[in-house]
Amino acid sequence: MMNLAKEELALEVIRRLKQEYPLAECTLDYENAWQLLVSLRLAAQCTDARVDLTTPKLYARFPTVAALAAAPVEEIEEIVRPCGLGHSKARDISRCMKMLHEQYHDRVPDTMEELLKLPGVGRKSANLVLGDVFGKPAIVTDTHCIRLSNRIGLVDGVKDPARVERALREIVPPEEGNDLCHRFVHHGRAVCTARKPACERCCLQDICRFAAEEGV
Repeated sequence: MMNLAKEELALEVIRRLKQEYPLAECTLDYENAWQLLVSLRLAAQCTDARVDLTTPKLYARFPTVAALAAAPVEEIEEIVRPCGLGHSKARDISRCMKMLHEQYHDRVPDTMEELLKLPGVGRKSANLVLGDVFGKPAIVTDTHCIRLSNRIGLVDGVKDPARVERALREIVPPEEGNDLCHRFVHHGRAVCTARKPACERCCLQDICRFAAEEGV
């Protein structure tokens, strides 16, 4: 295993994953910021594929922020039920759209502070919106990001999303963070899976702490 300082390791990981996954993009389908917020709330404990099958039905019935804000929670729940946790997700979506409509004139705010005020929006979702929609520096600490960062050695046994975010911000160039997290998702699904990572075909094998410890 190559011994690199964390900053050097981060840059090398970024370089290699760029080659492996040239297109860094969100795996959820959306057309604008408010739709991304809806998809992110539905994605909790649900697959992106299921979310992407559900949202077109929701937007066919309620095509705007104002329409969703005015929609009965029960009707939203009826549509989003296949995503699981239907009642709480429908309630959060309704409250979020009401707030966007009444306080932000149907526009999604572009600061972390304001995004976190929206019902059902946490730091992970807020970072994704800031990075993907507004092009701001962002670190999206989903399960893939946390797992891969620990395995590779970018962080040391840190599982708390906020702590992982802070640690990565110290070693990842601001303009690279958002795309790196998208590539972590792609790599985490294709190669560095949760149960049986395919280290033998990983582009990071010779710089990865986990591979070294496993003797791959």
